[in-house]
Formats: sequence, structure tokens, C-alpha cells
Amino acid sequence: VPLRDASEQDGALRARFDKATVKDAPKLDADGELSQREEGELYRYYGLEYSEAGSDKGLPEGGVSTGQTDRGVVGNDVSGRETDDAMTRSEEELRVGTTERETGRARLRKHVVTENVTKTVPVKREEIRVEREAITDANRDAATSGADLSEEEHEVVLHEEEVVVDKRAVPKERVRLDKDTVTEQREVSEQVRSEQVELIDAEGEPAEGLDGARGTDEGINR
Repeated sequence: VPLRDASEQDGALRARFDKATVKDAPKLDADGELSQREEGELYRYYGLEYSEAGSDKGLPEGGVSTGQTDRGVVGNDVSGRETDDAMTRSEEELRVGTTERETGRARLRKHVVTENVTKTVPVKREEIRVEREAITDANRDAATSGADLSEEEHEVVLHEEEVVVDKRAVPKERVRLDKDTVTEQREVSEQVRSEQVELIDAEGEPAEGLDGARGTDEGINR
């Protein structure tokens, strides 16, 4: 807590900031050494002017702290409660699977339709025909067996075939439902996020590491 404008009351030094303000202040390592960036962050939070021209912590003017603490840990967590001397870089990986869902249903149904069927059938019938023959020695006796003159009638029954239609149901085929599984290729596109680590100075600009590496993942891993 900055002691500027602090007052002494009952033998104790009392800062001009209330308890809630102090509680919500940026979380810093209580046992470590403040960097120039951390000092500037605290001053800005409490609404105080801050100059980077020299620091009572021994930092060079305009320089960048190495973050070396008394515990021998290089760097500290300024975003919250400190955990250890390293941060974990994570990234999203695309995992694609399949799930089965119902796309529709099919059923077999039969119904009766009526259509006209035409077939040609041979039909026989009898027709009358008059035959005449001359009297010969062979038929003379039959021709003169009756009266010389008489009236006679002869009757002949004629026949013909007629078409008779009969219908019956005849099984033709068996029909059933079946299904096949077909595999096809489909492309899936999705955005994934990954964390990138960079080295920055007190001004928030990319900085060079002690080994000359620039502030990127590649430089840090050198």
C-alpha cells in the first residue's frame, strides 16, 4: 500500500485508503521484490502519479526487472495467486466422432388396383349348310323308301362355344424390406484456440531475452 499522504494515529501509521480498496488491489508476491512494472501497476490502481526515472528498488532507469526473488524463483505470477516458476501453455485439439440419429422411416404397403386385360380366345360355332347330291344307284333305295310325294321337316341343332371368364388369385413374388449401411466421407471444419507465450517488457512491448531471443514461443524455447 503506498504510504503517500498517510497519517499517524495513536502511535500507528494509517493509510488514506479504505479496507475494500486495499483488498481489491493487484495481487503481488509478499515475499518477492517488486518489479518496475508492478510498482507502476500499484500506483495507477491507487490513483497516484508514477515515474519510471529511477526506483528505490535499485532498478535501472527505464530498465526491465529480471524478476529474481529471494527464493531463487525466476519470475512470478502477476495475474493472481502465485503457483510456481512456470506457466502452462494449452491449446484446443479437434476431436471428431459420430453419433447415430434417426433420419426417417420406410414401410411397405400393398393395395389393390383394377386394370383392363384383353385376350383373344378362339371360339367355335356350328353353321347350317345344305348339301345336294344326285340320285345314283348307290342311294336310289334310300331315296325311294318313302311316299312318292309328301311333306317333311328335318331339324338340326346348332352349337357354338361361348367365352367363360374366371378369375383366381395367383401368388407372384415375395417382397420385404431390408437396409444396407453406406459409408461416405464428410469434411468437418471448426475453429480451435491455442495459447501463445511471448516475452514483453514493462511497457507491454515485445522484449529480448537474456540470450537475445525475441519474445515468441520459438525464442523462449531456444
